[in-house]
Amino acid sequence: MLKAERHKFILTKIGLEEKVSTIQLAIDLNISEDTIRRDLNELNKKGLLEKVYGGAFPIIAMPANIFDITIVNKDKKNKIANKALQLLADGQVIIMSGGTTNLAFARLIPTDFKATIYTYSLPIAMQLSQHPFIELIFIGGKLQKNAMVTIGMDVVQVLSKLKVDICFMGSSSINVRTGLTEMGYEVSLVKKAMMKASDKVVCMVTSEKLNTKMPYLVCELNQLNIIITDLNPDATLLDEYLKAGVTIL
Repeated sequence: MLKAERHKFILTKIGLEEKVSTIQLAIDLNISEDTIRRDLNELNKKGLLEKVYGGAFPIIAMPANIFDITIVNKDKKNKIANKALQLLADGQVIIMSGGTTNLAFARLIPTDFKATIYTYSLPIAMQLSQHPFIELIFIGGKLQKNAMVTIGMDVVQVLSKLKVDICFMGSSSINVRTGLTEMGYEVSLVKKAMMKASDKVVCMVTSEKLNTKMPYLVCELNQLNIIITDLNPDATLLDEYLKAGVTIL
């Protein structure tokens, strides 16, 4: 494949999935990770993406109003969010991770819902601040500006002291064999702490992220209680996940 074709593939994929992994791109294109790194460096220098360790994010202009954040694949994420609503019950203590799937979920939570919600996502915290009956705790720390989430040991330490009913966790990648993985090491540590603090772990993932992998392990598949996707639970793509014993919504 010519370099121009690879660049077009990378930019199309990052536009659809909001992030790309060096490992997954190398698998998709059947080329070396070194070649992918050179491609990402070149696209980064041209200002077409933001390269980070292990992959890249799209260049996104931050909206003037945080409530105007555009959600890519909005229909899929709203489908996931509507399924997740059935897991809510008044009085719960909840942790919500960052990401636009959880942002779509936050936008659909009924205004009369009563709960305590912890989050380290600035957009989700701002969205939930509109809910009069939610006790909202924003977990501060070092801000990862591209995702507008806090990361680092400050966040992990707060999470380590919690014991909550349920966590709703967005996902970069999920795979039957390798489990849940993330592009960033610090994000993977935060999500591990989330899971440890929660009685029930819900993974929210759009179908294009199924059977992919990122560099850093969050957990094995059997550590998840529920996976919610935009697919019907009986979809062929989910057969191996069902066989692994995970509940699929």
